[in-house]
Amino acid sequence: MELAIRFRNDKLVGDFWGGMTAMLVALPSAIAFGVTIYSAIGAEYAGLGALAGILGATALGLVAPALGGTNRLITAPCAPAAAVLSAFAIELVQHGVAPASIVLMLTALGLVSGLVQLMLGFMGVGSLIRYIPFPVVSGYLTGVGLIIIGSQIPKFLGAPAGTPWWRALISPELWHWQSALVGGVTAAVMILAPLVTRAVPAAILGLLAGVAAYFGLAAADESLLVMEGNKLIIGPLGGTASSMLEAITGRWQEIGELKLSQIGALLGTALTLAVLLSIDTLKTAVVLDALTRGRHDSNRELIAQGLGNVASACAGGMPGAGQMGATLVNLASGGQTRVSGVVEGLLSLIAFLALGAFIAWIPVGALAGILIIVGVRMIDRHSLHLLESPWTMLDFIVIVTVVAVAVGYSLIAASGVGIALAMFLFIREQLSSTVIRSKIDGAHRFSKRVRLRQHMEKLEKNGGQTVILELQGSLFFGTKDQLYKALEPELGVRTYIVLDLRRVQSVDVTAVHLLSQIRDSLIERDAYLIFSSLPQALPNGRNIAEFFDQMELTTMTEHVKVFPHLDDAVEWVEDQILGEELVKSAEMPPLDVYDLEIFKDHKEETLIDLVACLDRRSLARDEKVYSFGDPGNELYLIRKGAVRITLPIPGSVNRYHTLTYGQGDFFGGMAFLSQMTRLNDATALEDTELFVLRREQFERLREEHKRLAFHIVEAVAKVLALRLRYADKELLAMQE
Repeated sequence: MELAIRFRNDKLVGDFWGGMTAMLVALPSAIAFGVTIYSAIGAEYAGLGALAGILGATALGLVAPALGGTNRLITAPCAPAAAVLSAFAIELVQHGVAPASIVLMLTALGLVSGLVQLMLGFMGVGSLIRYIPFPVVSGYLTGVGLIIIGSQIPKFLGAPAGTPWWRALISPELWHWQSALVGGVTAAVMILAPLVTRAVPAAILGLLAGVAAYFGLAAADESLLVMEGNKLIIGPLGGTASSMLEAITGRWQEIGELKLSQIGALLGTALTLAVLLSIDTLKTAVVLDALTRGRHDSNRELIAQGLGNVASACAGGMPGAGQMGATLVNLASGGQTRVSGVVEGLLSLIAFLALGAFIAWIPVGALAGILIIVGVRMIDRHSLHLLESPWTMLDFIVIVTVVAVAVGYSLIAASGVGIALAMFLFIREQLSSTVIRSKIDGAHRFSKRVRLRQHMEKLEKNGGQTVILELQGSLFFGTKDQLYKALEPELGVRTYIVLDLRRVQSVDVTAVHLLSQIRDSLIERDAYLIFSSLPQALPNGRNIAEFFDQMELTTMTEHVKVFPHLDDAVEWVEDQILGEELVKSAEMPPLDVYDLEIFKDHKEETLIDLVACLDRRSLARDEKVYSFGDPGNELYLIRKGAVRITLPIPGSVNRYHTLTYGQGDFFGGMAFLSQMTRLNDATALEDTELFVLRREQFERLREEHKRLAFHIVEAVAKVLALRLRYADKELLAMQE
């Protein structure tokens, strides 16, 4: 009990630290994004923009993590939202729309985009993220790390806002050495702190060290203690509780002024925004999975993000998504569960109302130092090992491509490139794997129908007429040539080509067209194309049997056969090869003891006493001979008909077909010799007549005619050994 309580407490402590540090990263960004958007309307709307950022951070932080499916994910106003909304506001200003209406349109846009995200989540679109391969995730992860580093370098060096990272690096005249020193102290403490203690997150210790360094410098330079115009600190947040409440209530008092046509005009922009926010969130969740070895629920997350954006819009806040920087800071600071996201949202509101003055003095360089360390840790250095093997060189190229697009263009473009590369990697994998699982000559693979010795000899002799191919994977345009090369040598020499499709995952029109050409080639030689185990419920929902019928592959000729199981197909082929022998057997009257193969080498006079011991039994079609668990005290010899042996499948009403015995065979010998209970069921496949030797009759025969009893046991053992020999031969052929 104590351990459980301690475990929960440890999680809560980690969630608190993680949520607090995430708030310190997300809140300034949210304010900056809000100001950026609303400043496009007019300078006097900058304060309203700051409130929109704070309200967005609060609403998203409280709603999305509470309902979402990803631990540690921090949802807050983000750069894609700021970019789309700023462009939207500028366009409305250019069209002369009144500022008050623009504010309402921005709110409505956030609301509609949240509803679109809800729809995407309920439609299951989020599940597609699961099919992105690791090289794409690795490239995206590294790209995000480099972007974070690049975006923080100017802040780390104290360069003016808007300065590109490369210009900041080569322009020392733009630096503020105090900012670089504070950032350096923060980064150093964050790196070294885990070597000293893990009780307090390294990011917190680094931030405190950065604040201490800043005020240490301020003791020597009093200008650093002036807040107004000080670019080295976050600065005043602006706004009060009363102004926040007024912004929320006043927004919706005027919502009735919006026309339906205006809301309809939002749909295109709202769809774009929803898609960008969804991609941003799911990519962050994928990166988080890679770092924590976790697994998020994509569709649940989209629904939660949609509800969060709806709540943010209703409160007058700006929309957002799962934010990479804040999420990684949360992870680095000890965040464990979704509670950390709720803590971040709650602290955003508390921080603004109660701690605004303290937050205003946090150095920008300290936050930049934390994010740079986080970005460095995101870079997947292990991917360099992919260069060591030619087999993984292409995977490394994929990683580099995604990184290049992410850094050189945008993360959204990198997402699109990543999806395209994921499709390419899938096709490459399919091309590099074989669709031929096994290829067996008919002389080495027999059905479960137990044949007489002379029949088996003929099947072995004529086995070259048949080839059995077990296919696997995807039969599509990429593997068409591979399939044809495997079948081409057989087309001119085989009478029966059997294709077992039970392990096939997909089939496209190109593969069906190839199979149609193979079918036509076989028809010219009066040969047969035989399919078995056609899947009826593939992962993509397709029914191959119906697809083949639709494409007229299996319905146009008698030279194409379809069987539910491979054994049924092989048995049909054997029946065609045996032909006349089976017809003669079917026309034969019930056999006497002297005609049974088991006693073929015994003289008639030696079997007279045995005949007297045998019972005769007749069974109708589908009548049970014995059931699982019955005593094994009878040996059965088939005078006429056939008997099917099946095994019960645990937990299922279905049964597994093991063997079928025909006229002249015997069954039940293993249990009879071992005197154990039956381990299978025996059922008459057609009207059947049997000789039955009961155990007590055999015991009496053994006492009176020991030599005859010995011959019976010997004959049974020889046939069982012969059957085992054929089974071993099949197993060896399947392993080759």
